[in-house]
Amino acid sequence: MLPPAKGPRLSILILLSALGILPINIFLPSLPNMAADFGVDYGVAGLTLVTYAAVSAFLQIIMGPFSDRYGRRPVVLCSLALFVIATIGCALATDFRTFLLCRALQAVIAPTYAVSLAVIRDTSDEYETASTIGYVAMAWAVAPMLGPSIGGLLDHAFEWRASFWFLAGLGAFVFALVWYDLAETNKFRSNSIAGQFRDYPHLLRSRLYWAYALCMTFSIGAFYAFLAGAPLVAQSVFNLTPLVSGAYLGSITGGFIFGSFLAGRYSHRFKQTTTLVAGRVLACAGLLAGLVLLGAGIDHVMAFFAPCLFVGISNGLTMPSAHAGAMSVRPTLAGSAAGLASAITIACAAFISWVASVLVTEQNARYAVLGVMLASAMFALAAALSARRAADERTDSQA
Repeated sequence: MLPPAKGPRLSILILLSALGILPINIFLPSLPNMAADFGVDYGVAGLTLVTYAAVSAFLQIIMGPFSDRYGRRPVVLCSLALFVIATIGCALATDFRTFLLCRALQAVIAPTYAVSLAVIRDTSDEYETASTIGYVAMAWAVAPMLGPSIGGLLDHAFEWRASFWFLAGLGAFVFALVWYDLAETNKFRSNSIAGQFRDYPHLLRSRLYWAYALCMTFSIGAFYAFLAGAPLVAQSVFNLTPLVSGAYLGSITGGFIFGSFLAGRYSHRFKQTTTLVAGRVLACAGLLAGLVLLGAGIDHVMAFFAPCLFVGISNGLTMPSAHAGAMSVRPTLAGSAAGLASAITIACAAFISWVASVLVTEQNARYAVLGVMLASAMFALAAALSARRAADERTDSQA
C-alpha cells in the first residue's frame, strides 16, 4: 500500500466546501428584484433553485468517477474555472433564459464538496478521515446560514447582480489557492472513464455501502422534513414573527455545527460505526421526547424546537462517519462513492421533504412534523446498525 498523499491545508478544503454551498441560497433575498428585472413571475424565477438542484444532483454522479479517473486536482480546477465563467454570465445576463442557462452551469461547483471529501480520504487514515470531514462539514453548514444575509446586504448596498460578482470573485480566489496548494492526491487512478462507471456496481452490490448511504439519506431526510413543516408550525401554531421564527428555524443548523465540531474533535477516538449509531440514537431519543411532551399537553415553543435541535447535533455527528465509511468500502472508488452517496441523499431527502409537505396541515402540524422526522431518524438508525454489523463481519473476514 502506498502511503497517503500530502493533502492541502484544511482551510482550502473549508473554503472549497463553503463555495460549493453558497450559490444555492445567497441570492434568495434578491429573487423578487431579479424577477422584476427580467420581467418574469416570481414562480418562474424560482426555477433557478430547481434547475440548480437538478443539475447538481446529476453532476454528483459524473464528477466523482472523473476525479477517480483523471485526478482530484484537474476536476476541482476545471469546476472552479467553469463556475467563475458561469457566475460572470449570471451577473451579465440581460434575459431570463440566458440567466437560467448560466445558473445551470453554475451547479458545476456543487460536486466539489464530494471531491473534497475524496481528497480527505486520499490523505488520511480511517479515523482521521471522519475527524477532518467533521471540521469541513461545519463550513458546509455555516455557509447556507450566512449566504442569505450576505446576499441581502449586497443587494441593499448595490443591486442583485452584486451577489454574483461576489461569488465570481470568491471563485477566482479559491481557484488561485487550489492551483497553489492542492497537489494531486489520487494515487490509484482507474485506467478508463468507462471502466470507472462500470465499477459502480461494485458499490451498489455492497451491503456496507448501502448501509452508509441510507444512513446519510434518512439523516438528512429528517432535516428536510423539518424544513418542509417547521415554518408552518412557527406561523400557525406559535404565531411567531418572521424574525423570531428565523432564529428558531436556524437552531437545527446550529446543532449541526456543534455536532460537526464534536465529530471533528472526538470521532478519531472511536470506531466509525460507534459514532454513527450514537448519533442516530440521540436523534430518535430527542424526537421521542418531543412527542411525549406534546402528548403531555406542553405547548411551549421549546417543546417543539428543542427536540429538533438534537436532530441537528446527531446529524453533525453522523455525517462525517457515514461519508468516511462509504468512501472506505472501496478506497480506489472514493470519488465515485462520495458522489453517488450525495446524489442518493439529495434525491431521497427531497422526496421525504415532499412527503412531509403533503402530510403536514395546520391542524396536525406539530405531531406530523415530529412524526415524519422520527420515522426518518429510525430508518437512519436501522441503517447505522446494519452498517455496524456489516463492518464487523468485514473485519472478521479479513482477520
